[in-house]
Amino acid sequence: MRKTIVTSILFGLLLASFLIGGFFFLNRPELIIVDAVPPDEFPDNGFAHGTFESLLKRYVDSFGNVDYGKWHGNASDRSRLRQYLAAVSRFSPDNSTERFAKRSDALAYWIYGYNAYVIYSVLEHWPLESVTAVKAPIEAVTGLGFFYRQRFLFGEEPLSLYAVEHQKILAKFEDPRIHFALNCASESCPVLRPELPTGDELEGMLIQSTRDFVNNSRNVFVDHDKKKIVLSTIFKWYRNDFINDLRRRGLPSERGVVDYVSEEATPELKIDLDIAKHYEVVFEDYDWSLNNSSSMAH
Repeated sequence: MRKTIVTSILFGLLLASFLIGGFFFLNRPELIIVDAVPPDEFPDNGFAHGTFESLLKRYVDSFGNVDYGKWHGNASDRSRLRQYLAAVSRFSPDNSTERFAKRSDALAYWIYGYNAYVIYSVLEHWPLESVTAVKAPIEAVTGLGFFYRQRFLFGEEPLSLYAVEHQKILAKFEDPRIHFALNCASESCPVLRPELPTGDELEGMLIQSTRDFVNNSRNVFVDHDKKKIVLSTIFKWYRNDFINDLRRRGLPSERGVVDYVSEEATPELKIDLDIAKHYEVVFEDYDWSLNNSSSMAH
């Protein structure tokens, strides 16, 4: 009897090891190399985002949506995006510290490089209705193929988009406003902004991005009829980031993310949130539809 039990346990362990090994083998990282060189005008010092900025100004509309179809159809502009990413691939704050004089310059690099690779991947997989359609062989979680499996070069280091967000940005900069500057090419993401400030001007962008997101009724809504505060899922996913930020600043955090939202709210929304002190907090389902402004848009 004991021998049978031991055999069953060993067989179970072997089977589990086989399945886990198979999962990681099939889902092994996919390194994507951008075949290009930096733009001719790329500086010998510092890091220039002008090429990417000019492309965003051409293809991003006033709602922050991207005309992917038009961009994909313009071979010259797709090539210009590759040139910008060639610079991202070659230099980073980790391997070229002399190019990033200020901490804000380093943060700008990671944010804009992330957003640029997201757009690049969408264009490479075009036509596409959602980034979740870029599947891993075994899609165990939503976005595994797009955010985890793909690897892109940042300063010659292969990184997934997930790793850039969590290891290079959040862990090093500890600023939850970053969540309102990163764009995942989806409807529920913060809007994509065509201006790419660096240095001291980056702070203004982070302030405005946060306020715009919080004060958009798609992301924060007080439903007095149902006695609910409806929030973007971003506040659920990164709840600790927002609450820890309040505590670092010595601000109230008893209401959790609602207190963070209240700090950034307009006077009108702040009044609504105060009235809703005893309302249930619920989180809106995340819309992974592409933030697409072209004819393929929903």
